[in-house]
Amino acid sequence: MTPEKRNTGRVTFERGFPVWLMAIDGTWRRNCRMMDVSETGARLIVESSIEGINLKEFFLLLSSTGLAFRRCELAWVNGEEIGATFLRQGPKKKPDRKAEAEV
Repeated sequence: MTPEKRNTGRVTFERGFPVWLMAIDGTWRRNCRMMDVSETGARLIVESSIEGINLKEFFLLLSSTGLAFRRCELAWVNGEEIGATFLRQGPKKKPDRKAEAEV
C-alpha cells in the first residue's frame, strides 16, 4: 500500500459504491465501484476490461440516469483499479449586459 498523497479528506466505501465510467462521446460505458472519493478525485475498481478504450478523459456517472456526473481524467492504473482526477469547470461567463439592453 502506498502512502496517502492527497491533501484533502476522503470518504471510503467498504464494499464500493456502484457507478459507471462513460466516454465523453458516449461510445462506451463500463460498470465500476467507487472505493473512495475526495473533493479532487476517486479510486475506482472497473468490473470489465478497459483494454482498448480511451481513458484520457471520461465521465464518472454517479446515477443510473446519468443526471449526476463528474468529468474526469485518468490519474493512474493498477490492474483493475484506476484513479480518476475530477476536472473543474472554468469560471462561468457573466452575461453581457450591453447586448441584453440592445435586444
